[in-house]
Amino acid sequence: MSDAYQPQAAHKFSFGLWTISNRGRDPFGEPVRDPLPPNDAVAMLGELGAWGVNLHDNDLVPIDATATERDTIVREFKAAMRDHGVVCPMATVSLFTDPIFKDGAFTANDPQVRAYAIQKTMSAMDLGAELGASTFVLWGGREGTETDACRRPDDAVKRLRDAVNYLCEYNIAQGYQYRFAMEAKPNEPRGDIYMATTGNYLGFIPTLDHPEMVGVNPEVAHETMAGLNFTHAVAQAWDAGKLFHIDLNDQNPGRYDQDFRFGAANPRAAFFLVKFLEDVGYDGPRHFDAHAYRTEDYEGVKAFARGCMRTYLILKEKAARWNADPEIQAIVKAAHGDNAPVGRFSADAARELANRTFDRKTIAARGLAYEQLDQLTTEIILGVR
Repeated sequence: MSDAYQPQAAHKFSFGLWTISNRGRDPFGEPVRDPLPPNDAVAMLGELGAWGVNLHDNDLVPIDATATERDTIVREFKAAMRDHGVVCPMATVSLFTDPIFKDGAFTANDPQVRAYAIQKTMSAMDLGAELGASTFVLWGGREGTETDACRRPDDAVKRLRDAVNYLCEYNIAQGYQYRFAMEAKPNEPRGDIYMATTGNYLGFIPTLDHPEMVGVNPEVAHETMAGLNFTHAVAQAWDAGKLFHIDLNDQNPGRYDQDFRFGAANPRAAFFLVKFLEDVGYDGPRHFDAHAYRTEDYEGVKAFARGCMRTYLILKEKAARWNADPEIQAIVKAAHGDNAPVGRFSADAARELANRTFDRKTIAARGLAYEQLDQLTTEIILGVR
């Protein structure tokens, strides 16, 4: 392997405990890999050169652990991170695994379930803060329906808002300084999940009491499942100043949540995503929320994790090559014209624009050379340019 494609701490590559320790269970089959204890997963990530490890509360601490057991687990996990040079940049909470959440968590009809979900999230925030996390992701995996007869959807939105507002106040009271990152998904495990897309959350966040504290955590697979262009969602989040975290994996449109190795299904889409992140100077974690094929043992899991990071770095190099290619840049420049903005509105400017003459037919007749631009992009991705 080229040294250029070896991960470094500066790349901020991270993996979840639930990704490295995924045992290959699916709805039709039992696990194919033995359990991988959290401390061993950290050791593996350190060996592979990853920067960070992320976790749900119960990835590390069993839901029924005593306070003493919890403290021992956390102490040993912190020692493992220190020993292997791995940090914990993000924490989250499991509000979807335990049967109590069968009708949702923050949006459940039962007020006791909603209160327990907030209590559990506060405890997960305590855990993440103790491990050094600065981002807290909220994914509403059970916040949805199979039938809309169960509740009015606007009630669900109000309940979600109340919960996030409560957690923001807890964040302030505890002095944690978390940034919350909301993660969208259209379906699975529920038939329909509330806040199905990143755009839904970007509309929701301004209605909160502390919108400055809340952003988004878009995931490749989740937008792609719905047939959407993931890079466009990321760009909108970036433009809004709300790209607090990102989940990288891969996915075929219209399928269940596949969580493939980054770049495995659509290298072209991955290229444009990496190019965007690098072009705008995104400085947050590059988190791989994916898992190895069910066919693999733990050597295969290592190959999977290396592949995620290596592919990102290869595409980063190709994006730099695209930006430096004279023929490509000439086409881009010609297509953009002088790139002069319309300008700010004023009465005089509007009058000038209203009286301006446009040669509509000549403008429409001009070819934009996008076919050639796309072919040159393909040749860079394929490694022949």
